Amino acid sequence: MSVVVIATLIPKPGRFQDALEAIAGAAPLAHQEAGCELYALHTDQSKLIMVERWSTSADLAAHAAGEAMAELNRLMGDALTLAPEVTVTVNVPLGDPVKGTIQ
Repeated sequence: MSVVVIATLIPKPGRFQDALEAIAGAAPLAHQEAGCELYALHTDQSKLIMVERWSTSADLAAHAAGEAMAELNRLMGDALTLAPEVTVTVNVPLGDPVKGTIQ
C-alpha cells in the first residue's frame, strides 16, 4: 500500500513567494524519483501544504535523502519560520472504495 505524506511549511512574513518558488524548482526532481506517485502543492495563502504519495516506505526514505530534498533545502534557504511539519499517514478507507481513499 502507498505511503501518504502531508508536509506543512510556514513561510516567514514576506517570504511566501520565495518558498513557493523553491518548491516549484525542486518538484520536477521529486516527480522523477522512483516510487513518486504524487508530489503536489496546495496553499491557503499563508501555509504551503505538500501532499505526497510514495509507492513504498523505502521510496519515501530515498526521497528524504535524495537530490530533490537537497535541492529543495538549498533553494528554500531560510524562507521558513521553522522546520516543516511532516506527517506520514496510514490510510483508513471510508465507505466508497474510490472516494474514501487516496488511490
